[in-house]
Amino acid sequence: MQAYDQTRARVEDYFDRTATQTWERLTSDAPVSRIRETVRAGRERMRDLMLSRLPDDLRGARVLDAGCGPGMATIELAKRGAQVMAADISPQLIDIAQLRLPHDLQKQVTFHAGDMLDPALGNFDAVIAMDSLIYYTAPDIGDALAKLEPRVSGPIIFTVAPRTPALMAMWYAGKAFPRSDRSPVMIPHAHPKLALAAKAAGTRRLLRPVDRITSGFYISEAMELRP
Repeated sequence: MQAYDQTRARVEDYFDRTATQTWERLTSDAPVSRIRETVRAGRERMRDLMLSRLPDDLRGARVLDAGCGPGMATIELAKRGAQVMAADISPQLIDIAQLRLPHDLQKQVTFHAGDMLDPALGNFDAVIAMDSLIYYTAPDIGDALAKLEPRVSGPIIFTVAPRTPALMAMWYAGKAFPRSDRSPVMIPHAHPKLALAAKAAGTRRLLRPVDRITSGFYISEAMELRP
């Protein structure tokens, strides 16, 4: 997965060197611009949507928060009783997530600064990966799902950038400019091609779209690989 490793390295560099403060502010109650307000609102709606796909009572369940960022979903999963493995490639975002985790939930969460696909993290009852696969190609996402699937007894819920006309226009415009100090390029996907890529990589479960969230500049689609 050389392409996956190269993209992961770019994303890690972006979050640790450029975007940590931006994401810390965006995922807090601090005032932000109107554009970022729409992104914040969209991310909150998407997080609620993804969590709605899991039981309210997660006691006894082990859940991987893949790409946990500052830990908003991690906290909600722990509140439901889950034992959470919160993984992110950015050590700085892991530090923020640890600081934000309420004291009474600390025994339920293990943090991992590194690859969310690391087999050493063990097996899980469910996985959520919010906006952590949006920079990867369809084959790379398919390979990631194929690597996770044997280790997950329940659903794998993740998001992609949907292949909409508006998002594609922004994508092509973004490719025309240098990106030395900006985020890695999101890669839009259509469900049929992504489902084919997952099947080609060896997944046995059916990949299904869940729903799409649009809030200003935030456009994201939840998908699910469920037994």
